[in-house]
Amino acid sequence: MGRYLLRRLMMMTITLLGIMVLTFFVSLVIPMDPLAALAGPQAPQETVERLRILYGFDQPLYVQFGRYVSRLAHGDLGVSFQTSRPVFQDILKYFPATLELATFAILVAVALGIPLGVLSAVYRNSLLDQFCRLLSLIGVSTPVFWLGLVLLLIFYFKLGWFPEPGRLDIMLLEPSRITGVLLIDSALARDWEVFWSALKHLVLPASVLGFTGMAGIARITRSSMLEVLSQEYVKTARIKGLGEFLVITRHALRNALVPTVTVIGLTYGGLLEGSVLTETIFSWPGLGRYMANAFLTLDLNTIVGGTMLVAFTFCVVNLLVDLLYAFLNPKITYAAS
Repeated sequence: MGRYLLRRLMMMTITLLGIMVLTFFVSLVIPMDPLAALAGPQAPQETVERLRILYGFDQPLYVQFGRYVSRLAHGDLGVSFQTSRPVFQDILKYFPATLELATFAILVAVALGIPLGVLSAVYRNSLLDQFCRLLSLIGVSTPVFWLGLVLLLIFYFKLGWFPEPGRLDIMLLEPSRITGVLLIDSALARDWEVFWSALKHLVLPASVLGFTGMAGIARITRSSMLEVLSQEYVKTARIKGLGEFLVITRHALRNALVPTVTVIGLTYGGLLEGSVLTETIFSWPGLGRYMANAFLTLDLNTIVGGTMLVAFTFCVVNLLVDLLYAFLNPKITYAAS
């Protein structure tokens, strides 16, 4: 196990180094000049050249790359052109909001997707199976922006069951920042009014992302369950007289969850990138909106820093998923071949 973990950490390091090099050189071939965009369309060429010298873009390529690697090695992602703050500070500000939203969204997706997939497989070709498959198809096909607007129209504008877009009611103040996750910070501060307000604001955007994520989880769970239910050990468990519930949960579902966990990990990693449309519709101050603005303004430091964060997040999530396989299926070992 230790050797496997060490090998995976080395592979993750190599992957991040490759992404770092690729990101740097891709940023050089952008057909637009980010410094000209920063200076403005009416800025004279002298101003652009001064900015080029200020940010070090006048240096030879190998010098720029060396400074870039040195900054990353020290955790310095540079200064954002759009906010004039260090990119690392901006990420620490915006990422907790995305983490909070993504976590609740994946919980919704798992809570809906796995039961739907199991029921669809157990009652194959029944009316319930058709309903579950139809619901999954709707989840895959429905545009996120349309679903978000419809939920806002119904539950906020018409019924008034949920609050306005944002993370918190406009009249409330955020608690002292400890983690950046409002639910945790408000609970630590014992500010229950802020806690319940933050929870209510989470429901609609998390439901939108959770519903779209549910579709893929339900479909892979159904497919995996159908394969497992036809195995000999499941038939043997039934012959021994075990109840159907135990056969499904203890023998079939645990083994069927291996491919499902992979999909859950990939879905969660994708949500942690920041969902631009959902965060825009619900005025959610997360990483997605921050990165979208960076692309629109050609903020290279922010783009590079955000890309490295996304790559690191995916690597960590994939590592955790791989380690979870052995827990779900004891036949899977990490002994060196």
